[in-house]
Amino acid sequence: MGDTSSNPTAHSSLTWKQLCPALQNKTYFNYGGQGPLPTPSLEAITASWKRIQELGPFTTDVWPFIAAEVNSTRRRLAELCGVPPHRLALSENVTSGCVLPLWGLPFDADDRLLISDCEHPGVVAACVELARRQGLSIDSLPVKHLRGDQPSTDAGLAEALEQSLTPRTRLVVLSHLLWNTGQIMPIAAVAERLHQHPRKPYLLVDAAQSFGQIPVAEAAARADIYAFTGHKWACGPEGLGGVALSQRVLEQGQPTLIGWRSLRDESKADLSSADPFHHDSRRFEVATSCVPLMAGLRSSLDLMEQHGHAEARWQRIQTLSSDLWQGLSALAAVSPLLNQPPASGLVSFQISNAPAPADLVQQLGRDGIWIRDLADPSCLRACTHISTSNEEIDRLITALSTIS
Repeated sequence: MGDTSSNPTAHSSLTWKQLCPALQNKTYFNYGGQGPLPTPSLEAITASWKRIQELGPFTTDVWPFIAAEVNSTRRRLAELCGVPPHRLALSENVTSGCVLPLWGLPFDADDRLLISDCEHPGVVAACVELARRQGLSIDSLPVKHLRGDQPSTDAGLAEALEQSLTPRTRLVVLSHLLWNTGQIMPIAAVAERLHQHPRKPYLLVDAAQSFGQIPVAEAAARADIYAFTGHKWACGPEGLGGVALSQRVLEQGQPTLIGWRSLRDESKADLSSADPFHHDSRRFEVATSCVPLMAGLRSSLDLMEQHGHAEARWQRIQTLSSDLWQGLSALAAVSPLLNQPPASGLVSFQISNAPAPADLVQQLGRDGIWIRDLADPSCLRACTHISTSNEEIDRLITALSTIS
């Protein structure tokens, strides 16, 4: 009984909206913040909790069950990321997935970090503190201005990268899918360019908005650190994610936050060992985690597959975001950030002569419509997912038309 995920065929007649209680009483456009948890995934979590209590919780009977849960989850996430399981570490969230390997990388005092101007504050803050502690310098990679189609975005990023790289650049930080504008970054192409650089800078990718929304295997396999969470577009439980790591990070990186899961022998502290740590991704895992969440995430991934393979889901999301972009563009006071329909489900826009974005979010929320505001650039963001309907898009556009 190592896998407590729900049977994916048991709910084949239900729509995604019907599977998620959180979608029954609201018009929801905040998948980029957190996805709703389907009922079968909650049931899988509960079943796992019950099984652990029946077997243990701390007995010799429970460990095979826990090992099976951990190993099956690691294999599943590794497969989605296009990497072997030994290169996939389990994490609690994107931040820990980024920061724990990052802080273990070897840097020299005069090295430079190149960070895009669209990164999440949590990752930026970690890089700033790393630079302060190790005497590193930080440069900015401008991508916020990229607002066109994918070919022009790719070309613009390539040009910005050429202008921003220096002989001392040792790390590049770039999200796969920008959380503020919704643009997709060509991670594989960036990795190839960095491989040609004399210092072969590491590539850290924040995958918070890509995992569960767009195909990620190519990017995850080419990045050095590709960190994601299961609670956004994959609609899994909060508190569980993963990070795909390159082989050189496993060989060159050192553990930073250390616990028994980091150790090859967790049963004793060996003061004579110069290298007590796992030589695979587990060297970046720490200690006790919530095992039942793993069954919940696998259940959500199964249900997502039931509603279409990754490419098909992405195409549906694109169709819906295009419809929303078109509707917003037709409103005189509304200006989408992108000058054409987005390639992802993130649709960011600005409204002239309207209340402050945070106030507008609350105003819409009182009517049961949920979007969010962003600070940089100051805008509003609505996210479409496979569960979004055209009726919900029309409802949002109608509500915004009365405000604008």
